[in-house]
Amino acid sequence: MQRVARAFWLRSPGHGEVREVALPAPAADEVLVRTLFSGVSRGTETLVFRGGVPENQYGVMRAPFQEGDFPGPVKYGYLNVGLVEEGPRELVGRMVFSLYPHQTRFVVPASAVTPVPDSVPAARAVLAGTVETAVNAVWDAAPMLGDRIAVVGAGMVGASVAAVLARFPAVRVQLVDANPARADIARALGVDFALPEEAAGDCDLVVHASATEEGLARSLELLAPEGTVLELSWYGDRRISLPLGEAFHSRRLVVRSSQVGTVSPARGSRRTFADRLVLALDLLADPAFDALITAECAFDELPDVLPRLASGDLPGLCLRVRYDR
Repeated sequence: MQRVARAFWLRSPGHGEVREVALPAPAADEVLVRTLFSGVSRGTETLVFRGGVPENQYGVMRAPFQEGDFPGPVKYGYLNVGLVEEGPRELVGRMVFSLYPHQTRFVVPASAVTPVPDSVPAARAVLAGTVETAVNAVWDAAPMLGDRIAVVGAGMVGASVAAVLARFPAVRVQLVDANPARADIARALGVDFALPEEAAGDCDLVVHASATEEGLARSLELLAPEGTVLELSWYGDRRISLPLGEAFHSRRLVVRSSQVGTVSPARGSRRTFADRLVLALDLLADPAFDALITAECAFDELPDVLPRLASGDLPGLCLRVRYDR
């Protein structure tokens, strides 16, 4: 008997649809997973939805289980929590996280799923991929005891970075965003909040995640001499102007990139992708992270909801997608 699942596909930029897909029977080293929740990574997935991935980045931007090609048709996504229905005995019945797109059921290698700790509810575990990005960013940043730190941009990634940094002893962490409503999110995460014009300066480290020119320029202004901006924003096909005149050279400022596709060289061969994801899931035992999930929709509503998300008509951070049995 043929197994059938349903998947969300981007038919063409700005237009999504739900398609039926055939499922293979899992091999001995594979699992069949029934999705409970998936998450929409607002920045990256809305960029993909708009068709904003530069052609020279098509290979870099491929998701692990992507089907199709940019700009479309393409099946894209990487925040999935589900229940293992078939597979190795030690995994059957376990709740797992995987980097799979929005689909009701799917078959992947058993090595591609990570068990979710009992302390983390499935509805929160969709954040694992985002918190994993934050973990890698903090590894790249290598903050020191007592550092003065600002995180500019209180989106999913920026807020996650601030939440992780807040767990370091004796650091000053301030979450900076142009939207005053993000103050509630900062409060829930246990960090200070400031509008850009009110942010505290003299920072040893600024993590930039607003994906705006203004945010990057303000990040440089907030640095102390010899301070570092860690750039997390992904601009897609947009060209960004960076103010490298003025006091950039005399103050010996640094701009560094961070990207989740590689494990931070600061950790060398001692840490793996699997280590990073396990750590992210452990951190999600803290219910404070629930503040990052600001909207929810049913799977069948995705073709109507994603255009609103991409246009900014639906504000907020993570959109959680709910699956009925």
